[in-house]
Amino acid sequence: MRSVKSLLAAGAASLISSMAFAADMPIAAPPPMYAPPAPPADFGGWYLRGDVGMTNQSAKSIEGAVGPGFTKTTEGLGFDSSPLFDLGAGYRFNNWFRADVTGQYRGKATLHGADNVIGPGFVGSNNYSGSKSEWVVMANAYVDLGTWWCITPFIGAGVGGSYNKISGFRDDGVSYTAGNTPPLANSVAYYADNGKWNFAWAAHAGLAYKVNPGFTVELAYSYMNLGDAAPGNFRLFDNSASGPTSIKLKDLTSHDLKLGVRWDLNSPPVYAPPPLVTKG
Repeated sequence: MRSVKSLLAAGAASLISSMAFAADMPIAAPPPMYAPPAPPADFGGWYLRGDVGMTNQSAKSIEGAVGPGFTKTTEGLGFDSSPLFDLGAGYRFNNWFRADVTGQYRGKATLHGADNVIGPGFVGSNNYSGSKSEWVVMANAYVDLGTWWCITPFIGAGVGGSYNKISGFRDDGVSYTAGNTPPLANSVAYYADNGKWNFAWAAHAGLAYKVNPGFTVELAYSYMNLGDAAPGNFRLFDNSASGPTSIKLKDLTSHDLKLGVRWDLNSPPVYAPPPLVTKG
């Protein structure tokens, strides 16, 4: 009986000793939970851009020399619509400001208009035809106004130069001079093609949709002021007169609608969390 009690006492003492030893052992800390890295800041970086669109152009007036006592009014002056294409490169400085430089070609737009001239014993009309095209280089700056559902409205402005070229310009004149026989006369004047550089500026507004971190689509409107344009030297149809022209198209402007794209050259990388279960 005493041996059984001794055996039980020894077992209890051994169990108590093992529990005390286990309590003294350090408990291993659980593995840390995965914390994803902070998302990269949404600003900074170079981008390329391209646009296609249509123009709606006009001119304030056609200037031409008239003699003393004569008055001139311009009727129906305008241009047909034409396509435009541009390419550019820019830099986004932060999440609301960016700037770029673009080169734009504006296709030939058919010109139409007429001058009515009245003077002592004279009534006449000059009917103009031809076409106009431009090369435009412009530096632009934009302000993004916030993003909602991946859509960002923006406004901007640009300054630069426009090479305005007049091609195939022609003046079909009809006049009536009292006392002449016959009193009604017709004339046609042809003008050489001519281009000139002008200061140009623009105002922009639009909506941008970010398809993914590196690709954005834009729908934009631009008001363009392109300066003046003039044809080259004139020659009458019968070679009875020729020389420098006095005709000038003043204050060329355009309302443009464009669809554009932007490619970010350093779009942020996409981070993936490590696997939840690891071996080893």
